[in-house]
Amino acid sequence: MAENKRGNVWLGVAGLAVDENGRWLVVKKRYSGLKGKWSLPAGFVKHNETVDSAVLREVREETGLECAVTGMIGFRSGVIRGEISDNMAVFSLRPIRAAQTLRAQAKEIAEAKWLTPREIVEDPDASVMLTEMAGYELGSGYPIIEGKDPGEVFGYSAYKLFFKTI
Repeated sequence: MAENKRGNVWLGVAGLAVDENGRWLVVKKRYSGLKGKWSLPAGFVKHNETVDSAVLREVREETGLECAVTGMIGFRSGVIRGEISDNMAVFSLRPIRAAQTLRAQAKEIAEAKWLTPREIVEDPDASVMLTEMAGYELGSGYPIIEGKDPGEVFGYSAYKLFFKTI
């Protein structure tokens, strides 16, 4: 069985930030299986974070972009080599201010830029997940439901729900 600092169940986040022109914020990683591929800014959830706060931190760290979460638009799940459950919540994001300057995090990110969904689909360097997403019409997703308390018995210091309203 694989030994890993995250254990054998991983929880990651990715953020789809869309600008006022409908372009998507994408990054090229310097490491891992996504090295040299366009993908969404992403990373792992820390022990003291909710998934929505983790995605805002990751996007800001990797690109310098300040965003707000508009909803959760998807969830990716897979098993690596039969040993690691690799899971990722994907969020839709709105930049807080227009025309923010992108700053790729030098250690992890080779490049950060805005691409249209069509440019993504046509780019051979786009990741499989990104290419698949660009082929769909994505809405704002499941909104964040805050201010609910399941009870003191659970001891939550943060509690959020993501459900589609009808």
